[in-house]
Amino acid sequence: MIVRISTEGQYELGADAAAELNELDNAAVVACDTADEAQFREAFVRMLDFVRSSGRRLGDDDLEGSDLILPPPDVTLDEARAEFTGEGLLPG
Repeated sequence: MIVRISTEGQYELGADAAAELNELDNAAVVACDTADEAQFREAFVRMLDFVRSSGRRLGDDDLEGSDLILPPPDVTLDEARAEFTGEGLLPG
């Protein structure tokens, strides 16, 4: 699975990472639905940290299609609410 963090780069994660990412994504959706800035920030930072620590950073010259694109680390709650809706970034 290839995950892009906007403005940062791409990371390759194993297929076993999907369940954890989905759980973090669901927490971000709930926070966006309730407009809870602190809860969103916590969930999103955990998601970014998980991708960075569990994934292998791809070089800038590696041109891989992304399976998931995360907003930039400085995304606001209002911006995130447009992306973290319904089933979130990771359906299922």
